[in-house]
Amino acid sequence: MADVPVPRPGPGQIQVRIAAASINPADVVLPGGVYRERAELSFPHVPGNDFAGTVTEIGPGVTAFREGDEIFGQAVPRVLRPLADPVRPSLSTGSLAEYAVFEADTPLLAQRPPGLGVAEAAALATSGLTARALIATARPQRGETALVVGATGGVGTAVVPLLRAAGVTVIATATAADAPLLRDLGAAHTIGYTDAYPDGVDAAFNLALPGDRLTRIAHAVRGGGRLLTITYPLPERDRDDIDTKFVIDLGGALGGMREVAEAALRGLLPATIGRRYTLDEGPKACVDFVREHTTGKLVVTV
Repeated sequence: MADVPVPRPGPGQIQVRIAAASINPADVVLPGGVYRERAELSFPHVPGNDFAGTVTEIGPGVTAFREGDEIFGQAVPRVLRPLADPVRPSLSTGSLAEYAVFEADTPLLAQRPPGLGVAEAAALATSGLTARALIATARPQRGETALVVGATGGVGTAVVPLLRAAGVTVIATATAADAPLLRDLGAAHTIGYTDAYPDGVDAAFNLALPGDRLTRIAHAVRGGGRLLTITYPLPERDRDDIDTKFVIDLGGALGGMREVAEAALRGLLPATIGRRYTLDEGPKACVDFVREHTTGKLVVTV
């Protein structure tokens, strides 16, 4: 932890007093140097993508927000500009801090409705956005069966209830301790991480394994079925008779943060918070994310 100058907004930007943020893989992977060839960091570096907070200053040309607005959303650190949406990139100075600056013109920021708490909003930003993109891409049909690998993580605990709402029978991987939670979220069956996968599922969602280790999951899908993954590296085609897709929507083309809020208020996107930390405990939150089995999202309140 260190003190750095409070960032100030420029044209088209807003300053936000952060109330809560949640941990994502990029928060620990990026400082570790995995993306060094594409994103060389200068330190000190402020991590953090997801957030909820209050707008405290408006830059020139901003019309979407006003000072005092309660907002939430997802924005990647500015160093990841090459990986962001090319038209309306959602960038920030890093949300694991007391203040952060964000680009205002993006669908990945939205007003936080009163019925959605700050911790819940921060937990749902990336996970809710990704879960909705997976459902929009998979187009599940009532009566189908889906295998969800990595169901206990942030995206998994968001996508399982969406699949249940679509009338899909969900088979989810989980530890014995997490199985009751997954069943409460809508999984019809849970299996252990080393158990045999079922045969002939209509769709499989990989939310945890590296994209080059999907052979076992692919073999669980029926001919003509779908395999969707959100992890790098980009997947190789293990079978030509199934539709394999890498799903990422950094531009909100399949629905932005406003739609995440609407789904949360309708009860379709519950926020699963595994642990809560103070900002001073932010380093511990990152360490726990790497070293411990986590359920749902780890949330840092500021």
